[in-house]
Amino acid sequence: QVQLIESGGGLVLAGGSLRLSCAAFGHTISTAGMAWFRQAPGKEREFLGCIIGNGGRPYYSDSVQGRFIMSRDNAKNTVFLQMNSLRPEDTGVYYCAGDFRTRWGPIPTDEAQYTYWGQGTQVTVSS
Repeated sequence: QVQLIESGGGLVLAGGSLRLSCAAFGHTISTAGMAWFRQAPGKEREFLGCIIGNGGRPYYSDSVQGRFIMSRDNAKNTVFLQMNSLRPEDTGVYYCAGDFRTRWGPIPTDEAQYTYWGQGTQVTVSS
């Protein structure tokens, strides 16, 4: 059974940084498609970024491009989201998502394209 477990959320002042982790259990992530999403209060879940396949380069949404950095440590079977220059509008529940199919088409930004999800971790950015 595959499990994704996020950690690293918390309360931070605007302009600060946080690093989220997503540890995977039950399947290697080295060739997986892994993504981060977030859901702000009263809003739909929003795609933030993904890394697809072995050697794939991160792809980011416009809202976090240049501020967030996604990385993967295959030895630890963990993906990370380094969040810098945080803004109050970055507040929300952050989710790690993954899928282990071997064929991918265009950049998967739709949450329906990911089978496995973590429980979410709260990030609150105060002004």
